[in-house]
Amino acid sequence: MYGGRAGRDYITRTQPDNRGVTLGVVISRDGYDVTVDVRAPIADGDGLGFEAPVDGSSASIGCTVTDVRTLYVRQGMHRQTFTARVRVDAGWRVVRTSDATLLADARESFAAVTVPDRTGLVRLDIRAFGQPGAPLKLVVTDGTNTVTVRSDIPLALASKRSLDTAQLREQLGRLGETPFVLGALQTDGLQDGCFLPVSALNHLRQDAVAQLMEARTWDQSSTHAERDAELHTAIAKVQREALGAAGAVPHATTAEPFRLIASVFTLEQAREAAEAGATEIVLDLFLRHPTPPVTRVRALQEELSARGITMRLRTPTIVRPEDRKRLDKWLALELPVLTGHLGLIAELSDRGVDVVGDYALNVFNPHTADIMFGLGAKRLTTSVELTTDEIGALTAPWSGAGFDVLVWGRPEGMTIEHCVLSAAFDREPTTCRDLCVQKHTNVTLTDPTGYAFPVATDSDCRNRLLHSRPIDASEFVPTLWDQGVRGFQLVFNMAGDPVSEVTAAYRAVLDAHALGATPDLSLPRSLVRSAFTRGHFARAV
Repeated sequence: MYGGRAGRDYITRTQPDNRGVTLGVVISRDGYDVTVDVRAPIADGDGLGFEAPVDGSSASIGCTVTDVRTLYVRQGMHRQTFTARVRVDAGWRVVRTSDATLLADARESFAAVTVPDRTGLVRLDIRAFGQPGAPLKLVVTDGTNTVTVRSDIPLALASKRSLDTAQLREQLGRLGETPFVLGALQTDGLQDGCFLPVSALNHLRQDAVAQLMEARTWDQSSTHAERDAELHTAIAKVQREALGAAGAVPHATTAEPFRLIASVFTLEQAREAAEAGATEIVLDLFLRHPTPPVTRVRALQEELSARGITMRLRTPTIVRPEDRKRLDKWLALELPVLTGHLGLIAELSDRGVDVVGDYALNVFNPHTADIMFGLGAKRLTTSVELTTDEIGALTAPWSGAGFDVLVWGRPEGMTIEHCVLSAAFDREPTTCRDLCVQKHTNVTLTDPTGYAFPVATDSDCRNRLLHSRPIDASEFVPTLWDQGVRGFQLVFNMAGDPVSEVTAAYRAVLDAHALGATPDLSLPRSLVRSAFTRGHFARAV
């Protein structure tokens, strides 16, 4: 991903798992003996896939190879023969799906790791001391705490089987549902020929575990107390800075009772939202092809400004250097901006642009918010993965001022560099805009459970995967209002979204709150019926 957009090199539409690394081609087949020319040598145990050479063919088969023989190596190409119980013909592509040498190296790298490191259990190391007539003493450590336990009865001379390392490991290693597992056991201090009943060994083990558990509980309590104290101190600092820094949150004003922000992707949607009561319009020109003419966007901005409505430009979250020239054409309009791009927040705010942070920033806590405000963001949209209680904790240092919450619409689950539409039609991205503009304007991906996820092919030929259902958080608006939040964002990124209806319904709810009346929350919910999700407002991630 860092080096470029090579989606087809690692994604295949014919199988859901790893495609592998293309090595070369099949030269010939004689029964189950296959001869290939490959750029990297094949080893016994490798998993190989074979793909038909016909363009557009989805035929592929695979197997694990054995009896690999190298015939010769010339100019970096290895001609090899191996046994593969599949029938492939000359010209088929050879793809390595499993590297036996790599797997063997990986296994060797962790072969010496002890069980506790692999399972998450805590290792107990034990040293045993004793002689006939004295109690058995065990010194047990978990790496942090050490306890010493002694048997209630003395060791005796063994008449039959004496205590040895095997018996001690068997009894002391029975740690059951505890968080411990037996590690090293040293018996150098235990005299040979001693005997102790199994019941006494079990009692020693139980006593040691109980003491260690108590010590670990105290350690954890102390650690949690220190952590909580540090958190409270840090949050208090954020609160002091937020309250004491003049102009730190310049947007907080009593002249604006609330913000109803409608994020749209067409000029027509923008006008619908404005007519229905939106106080701010966010225009995502880059969500889908084609972008409108610059002159029409400027005319819309002037039209909205005359009505006292702010228009804001939403930038892509990913802006590579090669994308910047196309973006600069729109930034030249000098419109306020909504962005999830950290670099753009810093750069544009330094230039005096009114910048709001998008939900893509994943602002989870006051520390992050403080940093974003420090970069120059005038407002922040909270993460869409927070419950209402968590939103309250995030916004509390600012009493809710300067924060917007997405309360309706489909968030973008991810941005995909690989264009699924161009791949489906075997076309090259950026040269196939007839597909997304004219022939297939509505693209969806369906998961195994039947949920359909809309895909928006944006102006840079990236795919934005949208949630399968819109969020509707109307029932949580009263709680958010009580927390001091006054920015409520509606996202309309699908053709046919009920822009006017949803905007008007939320405007009625916010108008009621502003007047101190009880809002009717049934109208927003009636517009989506059962086809919605409450998102993370009611449940944690």
